[in-house]
Amino acid sequence: MSADLTARLAALFQWIDPGPDATHLVSDISGWWRDPAVLAELGPALVAPYRAAGPTVVLAPAVTGLLLGPLAATALGVGFVAAHKSGDGRLPAGPLTWAQSPPDYRGRRVDLAVRDRHLGPGDRVLVVDDWVRTGAQLHALYDICSARGAEVLGTAVVAVDCPPEVAAALRVTGLINAAELNA
Repeated sequence: MSADLTARLAALFQWIDPGPDATHLVSDISGWWRDPAVLAELGPALVAPYRAAGPTVVLAPAVTGLLLGPLAATALGVGFVAAHKSGDGRLPAGPLTWAQSPPDYRGRRVDLAVRDRHLGPGDRVLVVDDWVRTGAQLHALYDICSARGAEVLGTAVVAVDCPPEVAAALRVTGLINAAELNA
């Protein structure tokens, strides 16, 4: 990955204070989507560490993963599978495999589902997302892959914000360390 991409990711990122009732700042990654050079480089940069492993499909969770997943899949020349979250009112029809995440950094558990017909034995899965802090959603996605007989190769994210032991256990690679976004 180029140092220029890392610098642009940092420059286009902002922390936003949502107001006096908020308990934390909110990350604003919308600048990444607005920059055509960043969009062109994200897919190839995310998949580079996994290309030799031969992924057959990219899996990513709603919402931001639905932007990044297709970029990564296109860079690999493979298909994309969306993981849907319950409660968003847009669950797909047909058989689904579900898993619930352990508590995330806010203590929430997230229910995720994948269409059964799009993931199965023989699939070599690269999971893609924008940010990893606790790995909670990744655990649920890995559980879904296991239930479907698919092999997870690892996870590529834009920003790594998790402890090294979490990154190692979940085979996470990232384009930028979240600490670089605080500068």
